Amino acid sequence: MSAKKKLVKKKLVKKIAKKTKAPLKKASSTKQKSKPNPVAKKAKALPKKAVAKKPVKKAVKPVTKPVAKPIEVKVKPVKEKKVLVSSDKENIEKAVSVKRPRKSSKKPVITLPPPPVIEISNYPKNRVKNFLISQPKPGEGDKNPYLDIAKKYNLNPTFRQFIKIEGLNSQDFRTQRVDILEHGAVILTSRLSVDHYFRLCNEMRITVPESMKYFCINEQTAYYLQKYIQYRKRKIFFGHGTMLDLVDVIRKNKDEKFLLPASDVTKEQIVDFLDELKITYTKATFYRTVSADLTDIKTLADYDLLVFFTPAGIKSLKHNFPNFKQGNTRIAAFGHVAAQTVKDLGYRLDIFAPNPQNPSMSGAIDAYLRESNKR
Repeated sequence: MSAKKKLVKKKLVKKIAKKTKAPLKKASSTKQKSKPNPVAKKAKALPKKAVAKKPVKKAVKPVTKPVAKPIEVKVKPVKEKKVLVSSDKENIEKAVSVKRPRKSSKKPVITLPPPPVIEISNYPKNRVKNFLISQPKPGEGDKNPYLDIAKKYNLNPTFRQFIKIEGLNSQDFRTQRVDILEHGAVILTSRLSVDHYFRLCNEMRITVPESMKYFCINEQTAYYLQKYIQYRKRKIFFGHGTMLDLVDVIRKNKDEKFLLPASDVTKEQIVDFLDELKITYTKATFYRTVSADLTDIKTLADYDLLVFFTPAGIKSLKHNFPNFKQGNTRIAAFGHVAAQTVKDLGYRLDIFAPNPQNPSMSGAIDAYLRESNKR
């Protein structure tokens, strides 16, 4: 072995000894011992390097996520289909054939007696130039359907009220023996009924309690109450022009005792309606309708058409003009009672409203003039 190789061998042994911290041994000089193979020593040293201690890492505990509970699905048991025997089928057919009365959840329907049939005369439809409306004259700027009709057909309209309203005084009202405070609800059919109700309460020194309930035929009458009381929706109910609109709210308050302030000429249809509902109510006269003084009208022959809206207005015609002969003068009446009064007093009815074609009096007159003034 050359000296150079020996030197390399020594350096390699020193490096391995330093790393393993093992004591260095001098190589024996005896020739009998086998010479150490440097490659083998190097192979033996390598495992010592691999066995070197490494820093121990702390074991990390595995994070366990909460296991969701299994969702229980309830399965409905399937019913087994029963096979019907012939005897079972016969029993089912018999049960179906027998009609059993069922309790209906629907509210009973109010059925009022049908109004009388009104017949209109076939008198020739001559031209109309002047017509008289038994209503107060409208103010300036007020919209009036009869003024529009007069402008459309070039007519001369006259407004004259045939009746007037007189309120009962407290003495006359007491003769009816009606205690206002015994009633917890009031049915108001017009602004007149509102005015005379509170007027009599004031004259008799009656304080209307705040718990009083008001049932009005339309929204205008309901808002008119603000003139006398503080408007509260929870105590004021209104319909849309007919008493049938108030059926549900009156039924909800059927335990109350109702008061109906009316005139001496009350529409019988309202009374029939309240009787049909089977509620406790008192009809009391708060004001009366009387004939107006019509001496300023010299003759009715100047008018081609007379228009009436109440039975009292037609009675006023008979009262003020007892010798009136209708002749070519046409008469129009609004409502079944007014139309029947025209016939009862011996007059001829030429125009009637409401009817299926024209629900308003102005519409019925317009339809009539369309034919009479078509030339």
